[in-house]
Amino acid sequence: MNQKTIFLSWLLMGLWGLPAPADQQHWSFRPILQPDLPQVTHADWVKTPIDAFILKRLESEQITPSPEASRETLIRRVTLDLTGLPPTPAEVMAFVNDHSGGAYEKVVDRLLASPHYGERWARPWLDLAHYADSDGYLTDQKRRFAWRYRHWLVNALNQDLPFDQFTIQQLAGDLLPEATLDQKIATGFLRQTLSNREGGADLEEYRVLQVKDRASTVGVVWLGLTVGCAQCHDHKIDPIAQRDFYALYAFFNSADEVNLDAPLPGELETFQQADAEYVKRRSDLITPHAEEIAQLQRRWELRILDAGNHPGEDAHWDRQWEILGLVWGQGLGEGQLEGQSIVRLDPANRTTAQRDRLLDYFLQFGMAIDPQKFGQPPLKAISSGITKLSKDPDRPHLTRASTMVESTRPRPTFLHKRGAFTNPGEAVEPNTPACLPALSPDMPRNRLALARWLIAPENPMTSRVAVNRMWQEFFGQGLVRTAGDFGNMGESPSHGKLLDWLAIDFRKHGWQVKRMHKQIVTSAAYRQSSQVRPDLQLRDPQNKLLARQASLRITAEAVRDCTLAVSGLLANKIGGPSVRPPRPPTVLMREVEWDESQGEDRYRRGLYTIVRRTNPFPQSETFDAPTGGETCTHRERSNTPLQALMLLNDPVFFEAASALATRIVDEQPGSVQERIDHGFRICMARSPEPSEREALVKSFDQLHEILLQEAPEITPHSIADLAPAEAGAWTGVASVILNLHEFITRD
Repeated sequence: MNQKTIFLSWLLMGLWGLPAPADQQHWSFRPILQPDLPQVTHADWVKTPIDAFILKRLESEQITPSPEASRETLIRRVTLDLTGLPPTPAEVMAFVNDHSGGAYEKVVDRLLASPHYGERWARPWLDLAHYADSDGYLTDQKRRFAWRYRHWLVNALNQDLPFDQFTIQQLAGDLLPEATLDQKIATGFLRQTLSNREGGADLEEYRVLQVKDRASTVGVVWLGLTVGCAQCHDHKIDPIAQRDFYALYAFFNSADEVNLDAPLPGELETFQQADAEYVKRRSDLITPHAEEIAQLQRRWELRILDAGNHPGEDAHWDRQWEILGLVWGQGLGEGQLEGQSIVRLDPANRTTAQRDRLLDYFLQFGMAIDPQKFGQPPLKAISSGITKLSKDPDRPHLTRASTMVESTRPRPTFLHKRGAFTNPGEAVEPNTPACLPALSPDMPRNRLALARWLIAPENPMTSRVAVNRMWQEFFGQGLVRTAGDFGNMGESPSHGKLLDWLAIDFRKHGWQVKRMHKQIVTSAAYRQSSQVRPDLQLRDPQNKLLARQASLRITAEAVRDCTLAVSGLLANKIGGPSVRPPRPPTVLMREVEWDESQGEDRYRRGLYTIVRRTNPFPQSETFDAPTGGETCTHRERSNTPLQALMLLNDPVFFEAASALATRIVDEQPGSVQERIDHGFRICMARSPEPSEREALVKSFDQLHEILLQEAPEITPHSIADLAPAEAGAWTGVASVILNLHEFITRD
């Protein structure tokens, strides 16, 4: 598309809000048409339809594909890609020795069925959702139950929830007929915005920022468009008008944050047994004075509502209204403004839980309505008694989940002039961007309609964007390298017809993610060697033609996971709350008291490490994990000295080296060479080359000699039946293996 055509398209679609002719549309806005499978010369190379498109391009460039990777490399690659963990030596040997037809496909099926599959694939989706266990901003308060959404996500991926339902439930699960608890928990996707609970914060300002974030996130995640650039003015590059952004914003402006009880299996029964005693003791405190308390509370509610409806008339009560929004559930990850929403409800329409929580809040913070009465018995005693009951360490609590619901007080939406919510412009109704197929006029204008529009057959964006991100995970870069920008500033696809074929195939087969993953990893293109070829270094330095596989440094979480896995320390527990693994004591973090997790929680997968937005976990930050501040569609892969220093000296990696040394000695009797071979196979899924074996044997001998002659007392730990110096030498060799480039690389 030349510059003149782009300019005309921008004028028609952006400035005037008119659809451009099909032949002038940007490639990503055009309908997806079913391409024919290309005819290729070397058809014997083709294993899945994907390969026909790849090979056709290579043959046109007179380039030969790379040979298939060795079996050891292939099983390590696909195991890391599908589960985020390395294969065991037994799994490697079983595959290498299996010469039956379909041996590789059997490995793939086993990995797709692994519960670790959901853990591996939850991480890139959490990057998109910009998940975190804290609010962000200055106070960065903890969200105790943010993990409940992550728990849902892992289960949904393991169950292969079709991507269309995956989309609907996360954006509008609460609006489905007879919505289940799981479908409501899914809307936790929309709760990953930053929140500001700092005193003096303008609650409406930060609510608006959250809504803008939700609209921008949906634009990037499902449409691959930077719609957030149109908050203050029409998009400068893409045909997205400012009113398009606020029409998308309007879908989320009518939603409120709310937190639900979301007990895990077996939790509810235990809670109910203990809660009966709590309810009785609470009732004993309140009942004798219930009428007096109810009258005072109603006076307080009416007064605080008046302040909320007429801000600026009474600074004291304005502050009380603000505190109701800030303090409610502080530190529990409760919904911003949830307390204000409950106060606005007619008392007859409140649930029992809402009534109880509002009463508890009133007894703690409602003294402004009558300071004299609150300072005297019995109210003073009741308030302190309920506080004591609620903080009883022996009282069990239900797990809760952060969700979204439609507001009982729908908010009108206006265009924000220059992006300022205090300067409203024209009224805007919920709608989809004008540059894309229109939302059906008979559909209600709510989040459920938006979600269904996103996965509608006429929408050309969602399936293209989704399969492109899958491709990116398996090849290091997408067919469209700018995974978060399918607009005019993004790159065109390297294999446009393949992208469309994948997008149609994905929709045609019920949006089944695991099926698409299998189709990609069983292709000949995926199975190629990743060895760099001199003949391609000038012709295709970025490997856009896919004449080989990519050699990729594994993610921050996988570095930790693989290290723990080969050492035998990794805990296999799936799901649950976030944990605090060991960290270097010299690292300064805002959370001064880092309560190190104990037991198996010390060795959980990196997916479960707590994410503090203003204080990232050091290992995650060092290996390029995002901080949760904004949507991340593609992680960078840096190569820094700090990474090497961390692998050598971080407590977790040193402990893992000690455990790996013990495993090597325990599992493999015999000579130093035999044990080194065994340790190498555990970590690399192959035997060492003679030069590698020689270097490791030399390293062992040197370490052993040093520890014998100079410093036996520095031996880090003991290994049964070994002298301290020998145990220390094996720990050093294990550390060397774990620090090899190949160990943290997926070839």
